[in-house]
Amino acid sequence: MNKPDIAVTGLGMITPVGNDTESTWEGVCAGVSPVRTVPELDGCAIDFACTVDGIDLDAAIGGRASFRMGKYVKLAVVAAQEAVADSGLDPRHWAGDRVAVVVGTSSGGSAALTEQAVVLDRLGPEATSPSGILLTIPNMPAAEIAIKFRATGPSLAPCTACSSGATALSVARDLLATGQCDIAIAGATESIVYPVAMTGFARSGAAARATGDRTRLCRPFAADRAGLVMGEGAAVMVLERADDAYARGRRPRALLAGTGATTDAHHPTSPHPSGAVAQAAVEAALRDAGWAPEDVDHVNAHGTATPSNDATEAALIGRVYPHRPPVTAPKGVLGHCMGAAGAIEAGLTILTLQRGVVPPIANLDAPASGFDINCVVGQPLRRPVQRAVSHSFGFGGHNAVLALQRP
Repeated sequence: MNKPDIAVTGLGMITPVGNDTESTWEGVCAGVSPVRTVPELDGCAIDFACTVDGIDLDAAIGGRASFRMGKYVKLAVVAAQEAVADSGLDPRHWAGDRVAVVVGTSSGGSAALTEQAVVLDRLGPEATSPSGILLTIPNMPAAEIAIKFRATGPSLAPCTACSSGATALSVARDLLATGQCDIAIAGATESIVYPVAMTGFARSGAAARATGDRTRLCRPFAADRAGLVMGEGAAVMVLERADDAYARGRRPRALLAGTGATTDAHHPTSPHPSGAVAQAAVEAALRDAGWAPEDVDHVNAHGTATPSNDATEAALIGRVYPHRPPVTAPKGVLGHCMGAAGAIEAGLTILTLQRGVVPPIANLDAPASGFDINCVVGQPLRRPVQRAVSHSFGFGGHNAVLALQRP
């Protein structure tokens, strides 16, 4: 039995460069990172990040429910609101039991957990929040989106570290393909810019240290790349079977043509230096889509700007795609949005398919010597893109790859 085509009919994003999809796209194409000093990180080894600012999240959500939501939940709900509106579907009239919600995160509400632990230690149990649990557990983005849109079908919260967003979209595709739902609201969210997490990344050696112009600290695939910069944000999509979308007169933004997933089983933080298992995830996504490597017109790379990750991924891209399709890596602008990164980058890949524009890799003049990849630098590249692949490679060796195409 042939699997049905799965369509993306709605897209919502909120990121450090924009509070919706359009402004995020413009910011990524501009190629300037909004790194700023974060007052809450005063005294930490790393006191800067790419954060979501300039929006009243409580007002954007409306009502009283936001009091029980951590920032990571609020970001997801705001992105979901945009995605559902963009899809043209009316939640007042859909069959809620046929609507699934799949929203991933890496760290969930660990910031609130840390904050509540400090309150407990200093002021005692009566001073802690009655909503403390709701502010911390990682399924709350999916739960709150389900509540808001009366979605009573399957509700899941995948956690595969930095691949969580791509994993969530893959799971949603499977739910639709197997008939377990008719609509899926899927994506990921993250907000972990707080002292404990930032100190942890500093101690691990993965994060860039402040030297010179902070907006140029994250340099994916550069010879002098110095590590990741933390980001936060969310991206959520509405997925349907393509036949259902066309039947209601809706042309999809893109088709989720294939997915692939593997696990390095090598090290908690470092990728396997051969890249063979990550490559297997790419090849699985291509097989699932029915594509040959040369069918791929564009690669949205994981591109963390860490020495080992970029070297492994550059070698992988060179092996899998010898025709050298244009490569971008949005983390140069957005920072590493951790669990949300795969969903945000999938959203950007969809916009590239729609608009025929590949954003540049910020802060990169040319890839490091020995990286045989066609990095887009300087200005956005305008060219038709029919098929594209988005890579996500996470801590723990979680690899998730999405194959997306124009409908």
